[in-house]
Amino acid sequence: MEAPVCLIETSPEGTLAVRPEALRVLEGVTQPVVVVAIAGLYRTGKSYLMNRLAGKNKGFSLGNTIQSHTKGDPMWCLPHPRRAGHTLVLLDTEGLGDMEKDNTRKDAWIFALAVLLSSALVYNSLGTIDGYALEKLHYVTELTKHIKVKAEKAGGGRADGEDAANFVQFFPDFVWAVRDFTLDLEADGRQITADEYLERGLSLESDSNEKATEAKKCIRHFFPSRKCFTFDRPASRRNLSRLEELQEDQLEPDFQDTARRFCNYVWDKARPMTILGGHQVTGTALGNLAQIYVASINSGAVPCIENAVQALAQIENAAALKEALARYTELMGQRAKLPTETLQQLLDLHTQCEGEALAVFTGRAFKDDEATFQNQLMRDLAARKEEFCRRNEEASVARCKAALVEASRELEGKISNGSYSVPGGYQRFLADQKEMEEKYRQEPGKGIKADEVLKEFLTSKEAVTGSILQTDKALTEKEKEMAAERARVVAAERQQRVLVQQNAEMQQKLEDEKRSIAEHIRRAEERHKNEMKALMEEHQRVLDHKRKEEALLRKEGKKEAELLKGQIDALQKENSKAKQQDAASIISAIMSGVTSIIGASGGAGARTPRC
Repeated sequence: MEAPVCLIETSPEGTLAVRPEALRVLEGVTQPVVVVAIAGLYRTGKSYLMNRLAGKNKGFSLGNTIQSHTKGDPMWCLPHPRRAGHTLVLLDTEGLGDMEKDNTRKDAWIFALAVLLSSALVYNSLGTIDGYALEKLHYVTELTKHIKVKAEKAGGGRADGEDAANFVQFFPDFVWAVRDFTLDLEADGRQITADEYLERGLSLESDSNEKATEAKKCIRHFFPSRKCFTFDRPASRRNLSRLEELQEDQLEPDFQDTARRFCNYVWDKARPMTILGGHQVTGTALGNLAQIYVASINSGAVPCIENAVQALAQIENAAALKEALARYTELMGQRAKLPTETLQQLLDLHTQCEGEALAVFTGRAFKDDEATFQNQLMRDLAARKEEFCRRNEEASVARCKAALVEASRELEGKISNGSYSVPGGYQRFLADQKEMEEKYRQEPGKGIKADEVLKEFLTSKEAVTGSILQTDKALTEKEKEMAAERARVVAAERQQRVLVQQNAEMQQKLEDEKRSIAEHIRRAEERHKNEMKALMEEHQRVLDHKRKEEALLRKEGKKEAELLKGQIDALQKENSKAKQQDAASIISAIMSGVTSIIGASGGAGARTPRC
């Protein structure tokens, strides 16, 4: 993208809308995304900081007056400067606390969406981290009213505290950017870091009012990590209005240094965005998530992470199924030159293309716990394989019939002009027919129906053959009987060869169906294993965070430490239970669809002919 576009548009009445042009951009981003959102009070320089992350002087539009400038949530997609194969998505937000807004609820939704749609959230403020600054961050204390983790169960809802305890599992990392900071980073007679300054500001031991204390607790409990940067003013007052025009050496050295460390930290540490279960989000999925959350807000409901993930899984799995089938059809169309000489050649091509289609599916699908889409993929691939088999047979039949027309042209001519209606004509006819068969067999590219089509052709000529035999006066009645018996034996042998071939082909199809089912199960097990690994890593991050907060609360002598200890114990039990889960349920779901899959391919085992 050469410049940002608006992702989420806000109306004065508070209605939200995801812009189609932004969705078109995100649909083209199939890589995992690292989403960095910035939020904060209006006129605090958020957009300039985002331009620094983009490595540009210009991009997100800057305002030069006291009025809020950014409207809606502009988005900028760029190649990630540090993570190959990833896209960096920068999400600016409309300034919070604008006095000209007549709908304060909109600010709460803007902040909630910034949390829901990012893997790193930068909070931008001016001055210092004190009680006043924390009061202004009251939006974080309202997240329990604007975000739910779990869907409501039948027979009752969920308490705010129950959802809030799980926020850390799904929330982004938190970075506080303190702008125009003029104090010395010194406390208790020693120099401290910006991170230490933030921790002192969030300490529950320090005096603060109730609103500020609540904001501290929320920041500490909701976000999996926190980081702080304190920025000097970027330039002299007279140059602030033209920041986009200033060269790097025209900025204050201290600001340059902090800005460089800030960008390096975000580029290096901001994680790829994931959702429930550790599934990485692509640009396409990000656009779908934005639509799901916005639709929920506009309907008057509270966005629910669990519901959103389920809805996204349906969208992504359906798209994965469609892409996998399209890939299979494309590859088979390119590689399968019909007719193939043998059925096994076609089945080998199918195996290759099915494998690549499965790679497409497993690369995008997630939370297909009932194997609904996996089974549908098996059914559709089996049906398309059968369609290619049918087309292969038709192409072979057409090619064989054309070859027979050419090979039997001379024989047909002699039959028509009565060349065989003479004494000794039957033996001459058999010799010419054998020559015709040899010529036909030498014709390349006939495919799998060569013997069957030849058998049907010769069967159609049995009446003519019998007539020539019976009118041959050079043969005695006994010789004619013996010749007719030999013809019946030869015809039976031809029929047997065709039946043996058909039986072998049916067995090949049956073996291929078994192979295909085993491969689908293997891929499902592999996907399940990866999902469980990501879930365990996700749970471990949460445990580490909660243990760290528990230790801090105990040090501060706060009774909340016991509550956090209970959450840690519950999460450890959940981890143990999750570790015991295996892919048995998925395998069972896949196997339950095997009957319908074999039925879709015609049931190779049921059609096995008897010899």
